[in-house]
Amino acid sequence: MSEAIKGSCLCGEVSYEVSGKFKGFMLCHCTRCQKASGSAHVANIFTAPENLKIISGEANIKRYDLPNPPAFGKCFCSNCGSVVPYLNGAGTAVIIPAGTLDEDPGIRPKANIFWKNRAGWFDDGVKAACHDEFPSK
Repeated sequence: MSEAIKGSCLCGEVSYEVSGKFKGFMLCHCTRCQKASGSAHVANIFTAPENLKIISGEANIKRYDLPNPPAFGKCFCSNCGSVVPYLNGAGTAVIIPAGTLDEDPGIRPKANIFWKNRAGWFDDGVKAACHDEFPSK
């Protein structure tokens, strides 16, 4: 990535930009990520801490850390509840929730991790009918 990419939460209170090189992009199917997202997996892009700049809404960002394992946490907008970028527990990388980016990051997922823990309905969901909008019935 050569230029900065902007991102935000659902309500727009928290906005950020990320620049520099991405370290990776993974889909995590662990049960913690399922609970944290309410979905089958999370889609996380990793970058160096210095590559993230919060533009607005920093006071709205709240962090939740699980006591065990100590490395698992997430940040979210206290207004709308959307996940937002956060520093990992070790302080070595920023995790960018890919869905919060305003444009294509130019990187693709390289791995599905904790695959054995994937939701029992995940494979059927991938095979389900696709609609561009709500189906008529």
